[in-house]
Amino acid sequence: MAEQQLTHIDENGDVRMVDVSDKDITKRVAVAEGFIAMQPETLELITSGQAAKGDVLACARVAGVMAAKKTSDLIPMCHPLPITKAKVDCTPVREGEREDGLVGIHVTTTCGVTGKTGIEMEALTAASIACLTVYDMCKAVDRGMEIMDVRLLKKDGGKTGLWERK
Repeated sequence: MAEQQLTHIDENGDVRMVDVSDKDITKRVAVAEGFIAMQPETLELITSGQAAKGDVLACARVAGVMAAKKTSDLIPMCHPLPITKAKVDCTPVREGEREDGLVGIHVTTTCGVTGKTGIEMEALTAASIACLTVYDMCKAVDRGMEIMDVRLLKKDGGKTGLWERK
């Protein structure tokens, strides 16, 4: 790890967008996840379709896809990418289904591109925004919701190939 360098910092310590013009075009895929914990009653409102703002999970899925497409507008040094795939899954997690006892929505995102740079930030942004959308749609009944565990699960493609969380 000591030999690795931060790619977005130049020899003078200034931030920069990495020049990827000499990199090979490869198929790249990234999978990320996030979790939004909430009260069991809030989850019941979501899963029963009784949330005042409408279909929370459908809205979160669409928001996640939209976020993946806009990542370079949000993260300063990200390259704009011609995304070939953006999928967001939102799975209700009920009492007793997690070791820690938390209840909420588990978000999994998969993003793909054929290009010169990775797609991890798009997958992570999609997971984050999907969770934030759930929060926005349900905050009137549960301001104590907590977004956690936003992390990369897998990336494949490019020079470094496959990486998976253990």
